[in-house]
Amino acid sequence: MSERRLLLVHAHPDDETLTTGGTIARYAAEGARVTVLTCTLGEEGEVIGERWAGLVADRADQLGGYRILELTEALARLGVDGPRFLGGAGRWRDSGMIGTPSAANPRAFVNADPEVAIEALVAVIREVRPHVVVCYDPDGGYGHPDHIQAHRFTMAAAAAAGTDAYPDAGTPWAPAKVYWTVTEANSLSRGIECITEIPSSWRMPEPGELPCVPDESVTAAVDVRAALDAKRAALAAHATQVTVSETGSEYALSNNVAQPILAEEHYVLVRGVRGEADGDDRERDLFSGIAF
Repeated sequence: MSERRLLLVHAHPDDETLTTGGTIARYAAEGARVTVLTCTLGEEGEVIGERWAGLVADRADQLGGYRILELTEALARLGVDGPRFLGGAGRWRDSGMIGTPSAANPRAFVNADPEVAIEALVAVIREVRPHVVVCYDPDGGYGHPDHIQAHRFTMAAAAAAGTDAYPDAGTPWAPAKVYWTVTEANSLSRGIECITEIPSSWRMPEPGELPCVPDESVTAAVDVRAALDAKRAALAAHATQVTVSETGSEYALSNNVAQPILAEEHYVLVRGVRGEADGDDRERDLFSGIAF
């Protein structure tokens, strides 16, 4: 197989669109084979509005199943097949936040047996044979325990997939590059400054409230302007979790904090050799430098 192949590992439905939706849509439109692997069903999420409020964990506990539907539609709008879940749908449960009862659930992702989860991820890598793998940074973007766990397992699996480890998980394959998805501080700040009007129920973010990383840590910036309509449509598909403004320039989660929809998505290369860089010493293509 010679086509470009990209694997993105995310913790919950909607995570794939929030920080990497433009990247997914761009590469899918360019003909790359893009696979999104989700680690939980997002059962512990909050719900926007009353229509589906009864689905939440402490009521009907049916939110995870409904979010499979949302994820299926979002991925279709981004131009990729799915969904696909680590270990199969429902294998591990959304852990919620640290210190909550949901984190003590034996099925919670934070309580997953590392060897079992890593082997399952190695099997996906060896099946998909991605040239590029994308996951979170060590803080999981904003500290959610499932994001941190996804980071740990993905980094371990990416390192093991090309070795003789886990002999029952398929033929070894070593991804050429591994990136962390991040948000650049300066781009976020500029995006917030461009927000001129928001719904009355929303509020602007407080200084430092939205997670980001220093500009100098970013090694790749992917232009997703041509994919923004697809990203907006995918965000809207996650209607229990995300609201897109009428202008299409910003969105909010259940906390009603306005966040800009950025024209670039940012990454940090952590495994592999950096490819051709722009004048600001950043790659503009995650596949740059890979021989096909």
